[in-house]
Amino acid sequence: MGVLLVLSDVHRAGAMEQGRRGFDSRAVANPFLRTFQRGYRRYVWMDDPMAHNHLLEAIVRRVPDPAWVVANGDFTLDTGFVGVSEEGAFESASEAIGILRRAYGGRLRCTMGDHDIGKKSFIGDSGGVRRRSLERCESDLGIPRLWHEDFPGWRWIGVTSTLAAWPVFRPETPEEEVGWWQENHVRHLEDIDRLFREATDAGMRTLLFCHDPTALPFLRGLPGVAAALPGMGGTVIGHLHTRWVLRVGRVLAGVPKVSWAGHSIRRYTAALNEAGCWREFRVTLCPSPTGIQLLKDGGYLTSEWSASGPQVSWKAHGLPWSG
Repeated sequence: MGVLLVLSDVHRAGAMEQGRRGFDSRAVANPFLRTFQRGYRRYVWMDDPMAHNHLLEAIVRRVPDPAWVVANGDFTLDTGFVGVSEEGAFESASEAIGILRRAYGGRLRCTMGDHDIGKKSFIGDSGGVRRRSLERCESDLGIPRLWHEDFPGWRWIGVTSTLAAWPVFRPETPEEEVGWWQENHVRHLEDIDRLFREATDAGMRTLLFCHDPTALPFLRGLPGVAAALPGMGGTVIGHLHTRWVLRVGRVLAGVPKVSWAGHSIRRYTAALNEAGCWREFRVTLCPSPTGIQLLKDGGYLTSEWSASGPQVSWKAHGLPWSG
């Protein structure tokens, strides 16, 4: 079939978001925590998250004619922390998806990331998930909450990780939206279970695209997914930006949940508590194009896709650091 290209966590910063430098620090009222965050960004995570737009075009130049492309979420920098319901974030995501659609047309499949839908700031209490962001991803950006592609012996499935793992994000949900999220969370899991059951009944292996691995324990609890796991060809995640974080996550799998140290620690420990199931999903991380400041280890994935293989073999490609 040819080359399958996977990229994730583009975090485009359009003109409006470019004008919001220091957005994350402004979300932190406590001066001590603000100083900590600035140091963490400068030396560990990302000193200037707005300096790397060119890496998306670099990937397109490097892989101009793949057979298929999957963009696995987080198209926007999300400087408002509420996803693409906010105009700056929407502009950024539109730019990123526009570049990909002009380059790849109907060969492109997209999943939603947590920043596309909204999430609270790393430190501070700004933002959260927004129904309007998820709906706008669907209606205005053309990203379905669930998609699948069938090939001889295979089914590819793309899910919306925030919706599948919504109970983790419940504390970040506006009270008036809770009923909608609960209803759509249950329906999303039912639809995912059906796609996996159909694949198993038809003797098809599955390849899963899921932005945030926090969703995987919720999928593991579905009978159709559990039945498909022994024959699964693999799962591609994003969200973590660097394979170093994936390795740390595997080491810390099973740690207790911590609910008293803020929403970020609560989310991280909730995911790590059940991260033991990542092995069953045969997880492969697609890094962000930038990686992280400390390691400068960004890139993307390709596979010489063959429907005859039992699993999918991935090749990681690095990108030169700048910024």
